[in-house]
Amino acid sequence: MSRSTTLFTKKKKKKIILSSYQQQQPPPMEHKQQPLLLDPSKPPSLYLISAFFAMEPTPFLISLSKECGGGSITKPVQTLILNHCINKSVSRENGPSGLYVKNFLKKVIVYVEESSDEVLDDLYEQFAYYITSFKDDILAKGNTRVCKTFSFLFPDDCFELSSCPKSLKLEVPLRCSLNMLDGDTGCWIWPSSFYLSEFVLSYPEIFTGKSCLEVGCGVGLVGISLAKVKATKVILTDGDMSTLANLKLNLDLNHQLGAESEVAQGTDRDKNIVKGEYLSWEFASESVLQGFTPDIVLGADVIYDPLCFPHLVRVLSILLKPRKTPLHQGNKGCVDLPTHEAFVDKRIDDDTLNFDCITTSSDKKSSKYNGDHNGDKFCACEGRSAMTPIGISKKKPMAYITTVIRNVDTYRYFLNVASQAYLSVVDITENQKPLNLLPYMQSYDRSNIRLLTVSVLHN
Repeated sequence: MSRSTTLFTKKKKKKIILSSYQQQQPPPMEHKQQPLLLDPSKPPSLYLISAFFAMEPTPFLISLSKECGGGSITKPVQTLILNHCINKSVSRENGPSGLYVKNFLKKVIVYVEESSDEVLDDLYEQFAYYITSFKDDILAKGNTRVCKTFSFLFPDDCFELSSCPKSLKLEVPLRCSLNMLDGDTGCWIWPSSFYLSEFVLSYPEIFTGKSCLEVGCGVGLVGISLAKVKATKVILTDGDMSTLANLKLNLDLNHQLGAESEVAQGTDRDKNIVKGEYLSWEFASESVLQGFTPDIVLGADVIYDPLCFPHLVRVLSILLKPRKTPLHQGNKGCVDLPTHEAFVDKRIDDDTLNFDCITTSSDKKSSKYNGDHNGDKFCACEGRSAMTPIGISKKKPMAYITTVIRNVDTYRYFLNVASQAYLSVVDITENQKPLNLLPYMQSYDRSNIRLLTVSVLHN
């Protein structure tokens, strides 16, 4: 308690803390407000508000707050924070956690006081409430699930996109984990999921009216994006039941019909519905996989564990099998695939990689099509629309996979396994960039994410 109250000036400290202890209630919403001088619907104010509800790290919020104030957190910026972040987090059913709000308020007050500027009384009062209501040890008690709301912000010239709302802002609330290392990786939101969701929303024509299946769906961000672009059917699969339970909550949060978590074997798959289904890459039978018949398969950050590659590639080989076209198959619907140990030990020579079939595209001229709120808004969507989407096929299924190449050898091993299974892996990152729809997320580094297409090679 004493450490937190050192933030206050001596004159105000005693009065506010005693008052907060007596009330134990949030300060009334009808307090006197100062004139709002910043437009919350325009950057950088919009970015600050969006980052707050996405629960971006507080240092990034301070950076955005300073940008709003031209280098300092002025009274108009404090008013913006109070009215559009703090107060609205109280009124929202799924706002940021109280501990997060408390820490943000603390950093704002510390920064303003250290800058010898004046802190609004209302901010002091809000902080007094939060320090008495939310303790720092709350995470130690296992409360590591929070609700983050991600706002996809479309450039001004994107109204022609079917995925673009009239408000130019698409909000997606998601219940997720605060810590990816707590054994709950399926409920952590990975950067590749953001990128694949941006891709879906940037190119809705690829997915509209198509049956889509995601492997390793996690919190469901990609699947919800598919629903927004009106995919005919969206099947979200994962091999972890707790992840699927969390997925159901997220589908309910986003008002998606058919938010049911079902075991893949023996289920009825209705049309025009979003569902979660259990699917083990290792144990799913070929007949179960053949029953899905998706037009498009998607996966975000599924290329990371070498031990899973043979199972993942087997699943992709069956799901991507052209209709009424025999697939080069070995045991269990796939050729016998090399082990990672054999690859590392050079028992499988690198020359066996079929690089004629594994293609990397690198057309640098298409980089201008990466829409950016901070850059050339005039071509953000015009360039996107002018491009001929790569990888679209009306004759055979296609997979879109986003990944971060953390280890080159691991990635080369995946290419090796894919080649042995007669799959073509094409890197289209430079040719088909999505719009930058999350410009406020400084924690999201899209520069090292690759976008791949995977398809079955022709006979």
